[in-house]
Amino acid sequence: MCLAIPGKILEIQESGELRSARVEFGGIVCQVSLNFVPEAELGDYVMVHVGFAISRVDAAEAQRTYQLLAEMGALESELPPAET
Repeated sequence: MCLAIPGKILEIQESGELRSARVEFGGIVCQVSLNFVPEAELGDYVMVHVGFAISRVDAAEAQRTYQLLAEMGALESELPPAET
């Protein structure tokens, strides 16, 4: 099964026609291509699959997705442990 995970755009870089962004996923920051979502802007949440943003989502939808993934235990091996 393949999942798209929501992340928040922290920074956008443009090089010619290519757009990429630093995107945060619950404390982890990765470089992501924005070429499939040209309307994405700084602060937006995007659904990311294998390094490509495939759609924009609102913050509430991103939080619902995080909650469902947490309930399934799907985030435990991907995110750093919570600070205590």
